[in-house]
Amino acid sequence: MNETPALTFGPFETSVGFLLRIAQLTVSERTFAELNRRDLPIGEFTILMAIGLNPGVRQGVLADRLRITGSNMTKLVRLLENRGMIRRLVPPHDRRAIALELTEKGRAHVEEHQDLVLRAVSRAVDCLEAQEQAVLLKLLRKLADWPPSSPRPPHGELVEP
Repeated sequence: MNETPALTFGPFETSVGFLLRIAQLTVSERTFAELNRRDLPIGEFTILMAIGLNPGVRQGVLADRLRITGSNMTKLVRLLENRGMIRRLVPPHDRRAIALELTEKGRAHVEEHQDLVLRAVSRAVDCLEAQEQAVLLKLLRKLADWPPSSPRPPHGELVEP
């Protein structure tokens, strides 16, 4: 077995930012390990699910909320559009904006994989008890200036456009 040697990181060991980054990487690695075996990138799925839950969302608004640069978001949207998962629309009232919606193929993809993704994300933090997860979520929302949870449709169902 390959053991990691003990290292000290001095003041970083009590740094919220440092430990938050290490925790994020750890959770991501656990999630990616499960989903990448199925060629299901979590970033792409997150965007598809967000579009399904927010039909007509503007590309720039989604990029801002997910803290994705405009150029990276454009690449992701183009990739998903080329794969037939989403379509871009120009709203008639604002010709400069780009609204996004799922295609039938994209909707089917989200519906088919949503439970798998949610289970993988949940398993990535199963070292925490339910109460610890609730406290952590509350603190992360505060740090990220993320709005409170909104009412969700029943598990596995998407809001129709």
